[in-house]
Amino acid sequence: MSLNPVPPIANALEVRDVRVRLGDTEVLRGVNLQVPHGRIVAIIGPNGSGKTTLLRCLLGLQRVDAGEIRLLGQAIGPDSLRRVGYVPQRFQVDAAFSLSVREFLALRRPETRFWFWQSHRRTDDFLMETLEELGAGALLNRPLAGLSGGQLQRVLIAYSLLCRPELLLLDEPTAGVDTPGEHTFYELISTIHQRLGITVVLVSHDLGMVYRQANWVYALNGVICCEGRPEEVINAESLKAAYGIHVAPYHHHHHPGNPVHSHPVTLPAGASVPITFRPR
Repeated sequence: MSLNPVPPIANALEVRDVRVRLGDTEVLRGVNLQVPHGRIVAIIGPNGSGKTTLLRCLLGLQRVDAGEIRLLGQAIGPDSLRRVGYVPQRFQVDAAFSLSVREFLALRRPETRFWFWQSHRRTDDFLMETLEELGAGALLNRPLAGLSGGQLQRVLIAYSLLCRPELLLLDEPTAGVDTPGEHTFYELISTIHQRLGITVVLVSHDLGMVYRQANWVYALNGVICCEGRPEEVINAESLKAAYGIHVAPYHHHHHPGNPVHSHPVTLPAGASVPITFRPR
């Protein structure tokens, strides 16, 4: 008797009607999104729109009041989270922090976490391979506290990749990095995505980079107010809806062969944000 093969999981991430209340404010008001395997998907929106809260939900750090989240076909838990890498918005390192890059990265590996301060050839080779993939091989012996913003971000990416995750979450990863470093960083993410076939979910305010690098964009302001290809979402009408410049219901027209899924919602007014937009 032959067994039917298990069908592949269609999506790396599924968020279904997720709601989160923080104090008296409902920060997420029924968020729905899907991220297919192997895509770079960006989440944009103004400050306070719930982007970081959503990422915290994906990491199991924020309780969900209603709805469901599935990571790589599984509910959030140890089995699914070990398959996920994360690069935070900010990682503050005190000047007195004495760990080297080697020691910091070794904390990520289960076989080295209890003797991470020692140098072992096998461990060094493994760490160096990951660092060299990111163009940061010369940093292994550097103190973590002495790194520049761009160097630290490369080390944080290396940390997130050491367990070879299938899904990589990035929350404003270029905060504190200069403009040339931002360009290099996003090109690096694109290279990692292509080389490893990893799924990337990226929160970013840099709409020019989102336009060039992402396969799909979700505009979030408590709910998903618009989604589609970058060229369909990053335009004046969509950005008005996402960033709360007006409160009219938003409907995006469908284009033959390039469907955009729109959600007719009325958004609260909010402050506008600087937009950097550079066409491809």
